[in-house]
Amino acid sequence: MSILCGCCPLLECVYCLGCARWAYKRCLYTAGHDSQDWGLATPHEFEPVPRFCRYILSVYEDDIRNPLWEPPEGYGINPDWLLLKKTYEDTQGRAPAYVLYLDHDHKDVVVAIRGLNLAKESDYAVLLDNKLGERKFDGGYVHNGLLKAAGWVLDEECEVLRELVVKYPSYTLTFAGHSLGSGVATMLALLVVRRPDRLGNIDRKRVRCFAIAPARCMSLNLAVRYADVINSVVLQDDFLPRTATPLEDIFKSLFCLPCLLCIRCMKDTCVPEQKMLKDPRRLYAPGRMYHIVERKPCRLGRFPPVVKTAVPVDGRFEHIVLSCNATSDHAIIWIEREAQRALNLMLEKEKRMEIPEKQRMERQESLAREHNLEYRAALRRAVTLDVPHADSIESEYGTFDKTQEDETEEEEEETESITSKVGESSSSSSSVRQSYKRRRNRGVSWDELIESLFERDESGNLTFEKSDLRR
Repeated sequence: MSILCGCCPLLECVYCLGCARWAYKRCLYTAGHDSQDWGLATPHEFEPVPRFCRYILSVYEDDIRNPLWEPPEGYGINPDWLLLKKTYEDTQGRAPAYVLYLDHDHKDVVVAIRGLNLAKESDYAVLLDNKLGERKFDGGYVHNGLLKAAGWVLDEECEVLRELVVKYPSYTLTFAGHSLGSGVATMLALLVVRRPDRLGNIDRKRVRCFAIAPARCMSLNLAVRYADVINSVVLQDDFLPRTATPLEDIFKSLFCLPCLLCIRCMKDTCVPEQKMLKDPRRLYAPGRMYHIVERKPCRLGRFPPVVKTAVPVDGRFEHIVLSCNATSDHAIIWIEREAQRALNLMLEKEKRMEIPEKQRMERQESLAREHNLEYRAALRRAVTLDVPHADSIESEYGTFDKTQEDETEEEEEETESITSKVGESSSSSSSVRQSYKRRRNRGVSWDELIESLFERDESGNLTFEKSDLRR
């Protein structure tokens, strides 16, 4: 009995010290830690973001010719170029409201999808239609409800999109969405890239996706693999890209969201990140990340926003930031406003530098090469971490394959089922079988990684491979 009386105070002290250490670390953790090692975005690559935010905001208007909530700079939409608008009555609750806009000024075909409507049960139904690891797709996992919503949209607008893509071969095809809409837009990009023949064999380079305040909707291998197509935009402390809790659990607990975030924050702090990366079913924010940082720790007010960008593998918005702005930074109005501020500052800085046109074009070409190298580095990192289904990086887009024959057959069945839902032809199964013939690379040693990244010159020193430099 005396031993127990002596141990209890000791255990209480250890517990209190552990809680104090956790609270200290969590209170000092800010959004800037997520992107502190990332590079700065350029005006050229970030220019579409505020424009697509305004396109998404226009979906909320009943009549675009007589807007009620138009921002000060307007939506930037020519009503005559608005080809169609689908409301919740038109979609019958199978997908959020969206518009199809033919942007001749920027040579772009845009599908803009609105965010969650708190008054529509159908939006909650889309979020609730998912379980951990329920839907396999292209060697990874995606959110089942969002994929089905995207399949319905593609099935409805396939003919129109095909005609536009063929009629305007120099135009890009862009899917943009906010919150719930970002997940649907991301799934649309996946479906189009996987089956380009549905839209007149559209080239992968013509397809883009901008996920504003993105939902965590795809596994890590897919998030890295499609980083050349999908771009995610996060404002400072936004909770949704950081919340690994299934979306259905978040919105079940909507009226106690701060409590849920704190509980999830405590749980994630106790789970090693390496263990998170090993779970192939865990969903992540998709593609290349753009992080708008405008607040600094222990300082009041907003500062001139800075946009950081990268294709991260480790630390991909894995920790919730305990901030009073965690929910307000999710609003599309704030994101549009701060994105435009950041773009204006970047353009002003570029104008002060007075870069000649020729040098500006050369810089854009070098930036594309840098993005390609960064993209390949992310794929290599995924392989070295032994991320499930990650194969070698010999493929141009980093193919991720299955590990066993039974998994291959299951993947084919899942892909066939989703393609049938969106009206795809029976030839899809044969293309899927061909893409999964190779076996998964069981692991890459450090020596093998060095040999793949470097080569030795005549003096025996390690140098970058020439093939990588040319890319």
